[in-house]
Amino acid sequence: MRFIKLGQPVATPPSRIMPHIDASKKIFIAGGSGFLGISLATHLAALGCDVVIASRKPPKPRGPWRHVPWDARTVGEWQRELDGAAGLVNLAGRSVDCIKTPDHCDEILRSRVEATLVLGRALRNVDRPPPVWVQMSTTHIYGDPPTATCDEDSPTGFGLAPTVGRAWEAAFRESLLAEQRGVVLRTSFVLGRDRGAGGGALTTLARLARCGLGGRVGLGTQGMSWIHETDLNRLVERGLFDETMRSSYISSSPQPVAQHEFARELRRAVGMPIGLPAPEWLVRLGAHYILRRDPELALYGRYVASSRLAKEGFQFEFPQLRSALADLLT
Repeated sequence: MRFIKLGQPVATPPSRIMPHIDASKKIFIAGGSGFLGISLATHLAALGCDVVIASRKPPKPRGPWRHVPWDARTVGEWQRELDGAAGLVNLAGRSVDCIKTPDHCDEILRSRVEATLVLGRALRNVDRPPPVWVQMSTTHIYGDPPTATCDEDSPTGFGLAPTVGRAWEAAFRESLLAEQRGVVLRTSFVLGRDRGAGGGALTTLARLARCGLGGRVGLGTQGMSWIHETDLNRLVERGLFDETMRSSYISSSPQPVAQHEFARELRRAVGMPIGLPAPEWLVRLGAHYILRRDPELALYGRYVASSRLAKEGFQFEFPQLRSALADLLT
């Protein structure tokens, strides 16, 4: 796996004055053609925002947004959309749900770091950069502690995912303008609907549960930290428009559960009374050779909960898993 050496922050002229954010102004979503981006774009457009999605290909579903081509590697005409924008949201990054070959590991890292760095370069090319940048990150940065519940002050972990998470956030800190407010959302497993751009992993898990395959995976004690898409969208909205919000937050429900509890609630939501268990050896064989996915995403996990959001009084609309799944699947 090749690593990118991050350089020194680029000096920014101190004379720029950041405008007040107006919800009716433009929000630029980088890497917004997937299900998270479409969900967020729909949410922000409903608030009256002018939403621009930047990605390699246009989003499959049509909606109240505009699309600009962006390869996530080079500065181009797309940077004009940043000039005068009220906010920037960066969701760009290759999916981690794949076999971890050396090439895939390299692309997982580079897709995040290079996209973040090129956004930073583009910001320095425009006269009126957005005053706030909300940056996606991952709770995988904490590794896979078997029982501890991590918050924002917990140490980061060991392995590929924590390494990628640290490099991703370092690229963000390097790219953020000196006068720009920055918010990092370390996001857990997002539960969302399929809007024609895929519904994330929940779509697959619900399908397996309906077939009677939604049982205990491995030991079943691994942590499943999750967040309903509505609450993730509300956190991004708060990051954009609440000027007191800065630095890193865990973006996850305050009530993480063990995998066997998640499976039980998922079976309840889809109306399937049984769920065959999947021992570790079967998960490793089936995920790798049949599904062509990373078995460790199912076999390992983490318990996380934000102490910062609790102190700041953020109220989750879906703090409990049962109500979140019922909203999305029934």
